[in-house]
Amino acid sequence: MTLDEAKAQAKALRAALLAQGTAISHAQALELIARQQGARDWNTLHARLAQRNAPAELALNDRVRGRYLGQPFTGQIIGLSGPASHRQISIRFDRPVDVVRFKSFSNLRHQIRATIDEHGRSHRHTSDGEPQLIVEADKDSAR
Repeated sequence: MTLDEAKAQAKALRAALLAQGTAISHAQALELIARQQGARDWNTLHARLAQRNAPAELALNDRVRGRYLGQPFTGQIIGLSGPASHRQISIRFDRPVDVVRFKSFSNLRHQIRATIDEHGRSHRHTSDGEPQLIVEADKDSAR
């Protein structure tokens, strides 16, 4: 089961109960689906499904690549903590990343710390709506 499937089941359950005259909230439907799947509550099922569907785990000292403030980078994880959905990550760049888009001056970053989700995307976004940080394992380098 995926998260989308669980949410669709909750929506279908809610509609079926309403058709029989019993109105429940979407949150209540999610809780019922979670219990049906053997989880204590929706948050537990959500975490289980998110982890199962998440990309390969990142680990301390892994080589990574991605984009920081729209700029491509490669580097190494020098700090990593927290649950997959709200992980604190520190990355030392192989080459400094210029975080200023003006030609008249630069601001070079050698390393950063950010919070990422289970998909390697930061919770914070730039003014154009893109995640400030997108990080993935560098499959071209060995662990």
